[in-house]
Amino acid sequence: MALTRDELVGRLVRAGELEVSGADQAEIDSYFDTTKFRFHGPNGFEVDYSGLTDYFKAIRAAFDGRSIRRGIIIAEGDYIACQTWIEGKFVREFTHSPAGPLPPNGQHVVWDLLSIFRFDNRGRLVEEWVRTDYRSFLRQLGAPGQ
Repeated sequence: MALTRDELVGRLVRAGELEVSGADQAEIDSYFDTTKFRFHGPNGFEVDYSGLTDYFKAIRAAFDGRSIRRGIIIAEGDYIACQTWIEGKFVREFTHSPAGPLPPNGQHVVWDLLSIFRFDNRGRLVEEWVRTDYRSFLRQLGAPGQ
């Protein structure tokens, strides 16, 4: 059952909203192939679905007032590429930063991401590749040496 471009985009947008807001985990899981999903991030950061879930739990624990926006979206078959911005106020320790655990600095932080997502034939996310400017991100987090 192949989904249309608009259905895949809708699922991508909704999955992101749920991950950032921290909705019911069972609903979040329904947007992913939880056994096959793989995340490929900058600097060799590779995790499975459990690792992605832990990462978003750390984001929700560290940042208040979180939001997610999507920019340009390009779809080709089972692949979607898009711009994404995730924002929030850094108010508690962020245990999953690229530099390791960091104390809060009270600042508004914006992740600026470019991602490519791959879906299976049931419309579930099975793979994601992300590129971001870690230096800018770490500077916003107040990481030493940035």
